[in-house]
Amino acid sequence: MGGDSGPATIVAGVALARRRHPSVRFLLYGDEGVLKPLLTQHRALAGRAEIRHVPGVIGMAEKPSQAVRRGRNTSMWHSVDAVAKGEAQVAVSAGNTGALMAISMFRIGLIEGISRPAIAVLWPTIRGQSVVLDVGANAGCEAEQLVDFAVMGEAFARAVFGVERPTVGLLNIGEEEVKGIESVKRAAQILRASKLPMEFQGFIEGDDIGSGAVDVVVTDGFTGNVALKTAEGTAKLIIHYLRSALNRSLLGRLGALLASGALRVLKRKLDPRRLNGGVFLGLNGVVVKSHGGTDALGFASAIDLAIDMGGSDMIQRIVADRARVTSVPDSSGAISEPSSGAGTAQAAVS
Repeated sequence: MGGDSGPATIVAGVALARRRHPSVRFLLYGDEGVLKPLLTQHRALAGRAEIRHVPGVIGMAEKPSQAVRRGRNTSMWHSVDAVAKGEAQVAVSAGNTGALMAISMFRIGLIEGISRPAIAVLWPTIRGQSVVLDVGANAGCEAEQLVDFAVMGEAFARAVFGVERPTVGLLNIGEEEVKGIESVKRAAQILRASKLPMEFQGFIEGDDIGSGAVDVVVTDGFTGNVALKTAEGTAKLIIHYLRSALNRSLLGRLGALLASGALRVLKRKLDPRRLNGGVFLGLNGVVVKSHGGTDALGFASAIDLAIDMGGSDMIQRIVADRARVTSVPDSSGAISEPSSGAGTAQAAVS
């Protein structure tokens, strides 16, 4: 029931995902009076989607604490609860991000050894795609939390890219060892000292993200969110400038006609709908947050990502790899212990 366009877009996205994944079943949580007519419009969902009536909806402006206290009769709560109870392998929502995170942590819980979850996204690069995390769940992070993110990111990259030893970099203001804040420098020390199944590349800079310098880019949620929104805005700016230049003259329009094939490829590569979906890494289950302003194609992409995660051993790998992290002294000589936290695929959609 979430998202800017409402359930019509969500159900249409589910129908697209159903065609891509014929064996997957869907549980649709929301107002049956609204969802049932929409379901009849998509023959692909006949017999593969079940409506579970839930009258309540969490608003986009609702605070996470309010959602946990008062949201038990909402579509978002029940979709996450389906994963907690084992009725679904994954949950996907386009609703309130903070509320979804809070409810997921309350009902599903964190992987043992992880203190905070992170939001991970796929990022288009010159080489293909990279994983970037955190992009909004944690505004500030200690070194041990950045290490957690690196462990979760490399497990995610293995599940998505099939790379046995993903390359990992810490986002910093320079590649030199003396640059950056203390938490970033200390995280690098811990990662170098730990025997993890990754190729740690040290520090990378902002322009290395788009070049695909590493498979996994690790940063705090404040920096990651700013970088994500900046990249999205830059892509829109490029398309605007290109469209304006090509429509400025008859010669430009002729050039656009001649280059139409290349322009379609460019538009597809810059289309954020293709990589829509942020995975809540660190949870003891799979929850994917779709962009609220996406369309049916974008929501289907979020479902694709969720299904890939649900069929992987990502959580087990995170548990195993986190146990291999080595404690190292900080600048004062103190040693911090690693942080601790408490068949047919089926997707729950709120």
